[in-house]
Amino acid sequence: MYFVGLVLIVLIAFAANSVLGRMAIGGGYLDAMGFGLLRLSSGAAMLLLLRWRQSLLGSRTVSEAPMVNRWDALKGGAALTLYMIGFCLAYQGLDAGLGALVLFGVVQISMFGWGALTGNRTGAGQILGASVAFLGLAYVVWPSGPVHVPIGASLLMAASGLGWAAYTLLGRRARDPLQASAMNFLVATAMMVPFVLLTLSDLRLTWTGVALAVLSGAVTSGLGYALWYRVLPQLQPATAATIQLSVPVIAIIGGALILAEPVGLRLMIGTVAVLGGIALVIWSAPKR
Repeated sequence: MYFVGLVLIVLIAFAANSVLGRMAIGGGYLDAMGFGLLRLSSGAAMLLLLRWRQSLLGSRTVSEAPMVNRWDALKGGAALTLYMIGFCLAYQGLDAGLGALVLFGVVQISMFGWGALTGNRTGAGQILGASVAFLGLAYVVWPSGPVHVPIGASLLMAASGLGWAAYTLLGRRARDPLQASAMNFLVATAMMVPFVLLTLSDLRLTWTGVALAVLSGAVTSGLGYALWYRVLPQLQPATAATIQLSVPVIAIIGGALILAEPVGLRLMIGTVAVLGGIALVIWSAPKR
């Protein structure tokens, strides 16, 4: 139950990032690249603070902890940067629900594909469960009427999904999740700066936007991602991919409670399908 609780906290944190991002960028409180930079830098600051505290209270010092390989840090930082840029830019033009569908759909396909290529067994029950969860998610977030879907924004969100899938897969190898997350955030912050400079003409800054970005970075990203790296080694790629399909559903519920977005029978039916599919994937996973 303890492990299940940790996974649930991570999923809620991921969903909160979507809500906070929509509030800041969609609400016009902060420009997209500025939100991304503040989210990454505040996340890095929080993770470094936690790493320093761990060294003071833990049984081992920072020097005794396994060092993060520089190449791994570059790869993790690049994957995180790709996710952040795609996420922030795409939500300027995409409907929030459709964006979530593209993002986590690409994550699922990428992680299932990688698992198959690297020899992880994926049974028929897992494939069926993932399909049910994906269809349930599509039913929840897909617009019910005719709508223009921006192709460019959709491709940006697809790129964001590839970045998040890569970041998740890289995290499975982290020996020290907190240290690895801190280094990834630092590298990604540095990589984000040139993109911010290229979009200075779009600069938009308010105290509300800054507060939302820092909350998203320090709490729901920094703490959430560190915890995600901690639980990842105990999850198979197929399971890790599929449980993330619950994030858009949680985000929609959070949007209804915080942003007064409508909730109806469509959401309830889709939620049952998503959670049922996730349960089937976990239940069908080969025993380790």
